[in-house]
Amino acid sequence: MRRHSRHRLWQRAVGGLTVAGMLAAGAVGTANAEEPGGAAPIPVAFTGPDSFDLSLQAGEPAEGEAQIEVGLKGPGEADPDHEGVILPIHQGKYTVTIDATGLEGVADVDLPCDADGLVAVCTEYELYAGDVYNQNWDIGLAPGAESEAGDTGTITVTGEGEGLEFTEHGIDVLVGGPEFRMRALTEPEGFAAGDTFEAPLGFRNVGGVAADGVILRFTGSRGLSFPQEYGNCAYAVENEGNLIRMRRVALCAFEGTFEKGTSYEVGEPVKVSTADFALNDVFSYSFTALSPEEADRLRAGGDYRQGKGAELTLRQAKGDGDHVRYAELDFPTKNTYDLDLTGDRADGKKGETVAVDVTMHNRGPGWIGSLRAGGEPIGFTVDIPEGATVAKAPRACGPHNVEGVEQPGSYLCWAGTPMLEDSREDFAFELRIDKVVEGAKGRIHMPKWDNPWEGNPANDDGWIVLNGTGDEETPGDGDSNGSTGGTGGSGSEGKGGDGEDGGEGDGDGGSTGSTGTSGGESADGRLASTGTTALTAGGLALLLLAAGGTAVVTVRRRRAAGAGAGGAGGAAA
Repeated sequence: MRRHSRHRLWQRAVGGLTVAGMLAAGAVGTANAEEPGGAAPIPVAFTGPDSFDLSLQAGEPAEGEAQIEVGLKGPGEADPDHEGVILPIHQGKYTVTIDATGLEGVADVDLPCDADGLVAVCTEYELYAGDVYNQNWDIGLAPGAESEAGDTGTITVTGEGEGLEFTEHGIDVLVGGPEFRMRALTEPEGFAAGDTFEAPLGFRNVGGVAADGVILRFTGSRGLSFPQEYGNCAYAVENEGNLIRMRRVALCAFEGTFEKGTSYEVGEPVKVSTADFALNDVFSYSFTALSPEEADRLRAGGDYRQGKGAELTLRQAKGDGDHVRYAELDFPTKNTYDLDLTGDRADGKKGETVAVDVTMHNRGPGWIGSLRAGGEPIGFTVDIPEGATVAKAPRACGPHNVEGVEQPGSYLCWAGTPMLEDSREDFAFELRIDKVVEGAKGRIHMPKWDNPWEGNPANDDGWIVLNGTGDEETPGDGDSNGSTGGTGGSGSEGKGGDGEDGGEGDGDGGSTGSTGTSGGESADGRLASTGTTALTAGGLALLLLAAGGTAVVTVRRRRAAGAGAGGAGGAAA
């Protein structure tokens, strides 16, 4: 089964379309062995693991999932963010054979392409540079009636086609090898941001054989750090430019034999420090059965720095406790942030257009990482004052819809996450004064719900005031304490929310770069998706190829502003 979501792309094959005059004859070319001079065959490699450990506890593969995925890689590289036509480097029939006869009596196998027994022959017609746009195939494995711990076998993948030269690929399968479950973690009672967590890391070998060497990998998101280093660990920072994916990483190697059915733990807890702004940050760890030599190869694949100090050790656990497949802890949970909405005041005559700024501040102390939601935006509503209409709205704002019905004089805006502590995002409106109404007010407000991380709900409201007298009551606007009055606009500097494309949200208060034409408040005050989200894909064009041509048309996916209610109201911390 093809997994398009793996590359976060929308892909569509377009073929057999004839449009006179759209493309000149010969515009679509492919590489093959028939070119003058006898071009050399195109080298093709297979992607996928070299080995696979099949647990004796594994059940049948889940529907739509595969333990093993095999794909194709052509020469050259493909740009996953490319917008436009991607041409194949080869056209012509070829076959890929997945031979699992080496697993007979070792494991039950589920092969693709309507396989006959333990051999699948898959037919394709296009090959693209790199591995992003090429076909891949799923292989499912499960223990069979005859499977025993220590059984081994091999899956062999080969290919054949005119003008192509495939490199054979083998996947060695081990049944009942070392298999680890991690000791579950819990946040200590009373833990707060700024405290240090002493993590009692450990594992149990639930596999069928002992492990010869173990690797420990533990990671922490932006608000977490590791104050103590060990000589048998190496350290790095991954995805430093993306605050959602950014992780501090440690990779530690342990020699020795780790018996089946036995639990182990670190000789001393691993210290995890939390920053004052930390809130629902993510700590995770895993032990894997790998030798120190294999650990060295892992370190060589990244920008790791060798740690200093004594070695971290492993010992047989004194107690057992709960063990899980994936060990993660989101903490600290007790911190808060302070979302402060502020408005603006302006004066104008009938027919004039005035500029007003709406601002969302995060006055801290906690940041809003939105790590589990992948940067889900925070929604709030802007009501337009009486007598005025919107001449120009920020790109991150759009007419407020409730169940597909546009609400007159109301706009829904989206602030991007992550939102750092002590940051702001600005939304510049231009309002046309159709009728002068003295002291006309428009409320700016968050959805009303019990948000455990909002430290100061009193300033969650702001106001736009047109042709005011200064005596208007504007509760919640003005400053971080929720006092009355004020023009807004205070706070630390950040990127403006004037509708410029803010991409995926880099945590500095940038705009989401998306329209706000979906979503609305339901009867209970929560934001509800209407299903009318407008995606600002940018540069989308229909590209048709002359007869016989085939291509992949790609459009970079941008986050929709109205992608459901989960990110509304600052819930995603």
